Amino acid sequence: MLTLHSTNRNCPDVDFKTALIAGLAPDKGLYTASGYPRFSGEELLGMAMMGYPELAYTVLSRLIGDQLPEAKLKEVCEDAYDFDVPVVGIPGENVHVLHLDKGPTASFKDFAARAMSRIMSYYTEQDGRELLILTATSGDTGGAVASAFHGVKNIKVCVLYPAAEVSERQRRQMTTLGGNVQAIAVDGKFDDCQALVKRAFADPELAILNLSSANSINIGRLLPQSVYYFWGYFRALEGRVAAGALDPAIISVPSGNFGNLMGGLIAKQLGLPVAKFVASVNENDEFPKFLQSGTYQKVEPSASCLSNAMNVGHPSNLARIVDLYGGTMDHDGKLLKQPDMDRLRGDIFSASISDEETRFIIEAVYQKYEHVLEPHGAVGWGGLRRYLDASGSDAPAITIETADPAKFPELIQEVLGIDPPLPASLKSMQKKQEAYAKMRKNYTAFKDFLVEHYAH
Repeated sequence: MLTLHSTNRNCPDVDFKTALIAGLAPDKGLYTASGYPRFSGEELLGMAMMGYPELAYTVLSRLIGDQLPEAKLKEVCEDAYDFDVPVVGIPGENVHVLHLDKGPTASFKDFAARAMSRIMSYYTEQDGRELLILTATSGDTGGAVASAFHGVKNIKVCVLYPAAEVSERQRRQMTTLGGNVQAIAVDGKFDDCQALVKRAFADPELAILNLSSANSINIGRLLPQSVYYFWGYFRALEGRVAAGALDPAIISVPSGNFGNLMGGLIAKQLGLPVAKFVASVNENDEFPKFLQSGTYQKVEPSASCLSNAMNVGHPSNLARIVDLYGGTMDHDGKLLKQPDMDRLRGDIFSASISDEETRFIIEAVYQKYEHVLEPHGAVGWGGLRRYLDASGSDAPAITIETADPAKFPELIQEVLGIDPPLPASLKSMQKKQEAYAKMRKNYTAFKDFLVEHYAH
């Protein structure tokens, strides 16, 4: 079972349940593990042919331990993961695409949000308490969280999103549910939304609201995300694994707030054979510059790119990555202790992909392979190609598709001249009435809204 400390290291260590319910540590840091258990090679080979719910149970039980009854955790995994997770080989290439876009909101965020909602619901029911989930989103988190928690007893959800930087279909996934879900369009960037949420958590006057979080500042988001790295690896290297080989793979991760990458790093800590992670970013290039120079500088304001869910100028989860490699970064992004940059560079390569390159990649991949990538997946593809060209590696590679192309119909139509098929999950919301609040990026206004709507 994990012991979790704050990345700011100014408050006591806690267990998983405490960190999950709290969301953010009292010292404004992010909860992260002090160490991880590790699967043996024999155990990994035994996991290779498991279905997704069984694999999720196997990984999460090793992390959560007795924090959830065995039967309950199995039930959570069976209920949360009732959709396909395709891994598609690219013809003539040693590359597979891990599709994380087949869940109920057509986004990789479904994997964590659905597990979190079910576990949080169990804890609130056991404890007889209510929670208010505050979440900032740059695109897909809001829809996934809203869907996962919609109608859940004892839990209300308030989602903040940058008004001008989400697609219509992403917005509708947050604004058409109603009930216990409230969406707020903020006149600002994702980083502004995130700052409002973090400040609310640190405000003692809002303690009466029982706040928690469901975006990747919450450790409960990251642990379920580690599972699909095992799944992708076992499917992509199926023949080699069946022969008893556990060859290291290269995995390219479209990266914005870096929760997805941190989930992969957790999988590596657990023993998954990964030769290199590629942190593929858009024009918000603070991380590749940090890897290159050792000096960290936020992108302020963040750049608005086609891959809108990655428009993050200061990734929250970078504090966890810095911590994992022996350093300390405070909640404002200041490096208090430098991480082991040699180890960090050894494990992670990072590349920034421009909007122009993103368009080119979408077109080129479709023309050559008849495979439609959405903009985030295109950034992941571009980062992988950048690494393979630079390294000359012929290791098996996996790149991640994080959302369905139908979430970006205007771009796909513009670049490819086709209309991507609309999944049933997106069709159902097209004619529903939207309802949302509008707000300036002002903390006092946000606090007043929370008190007026949620204080009993």
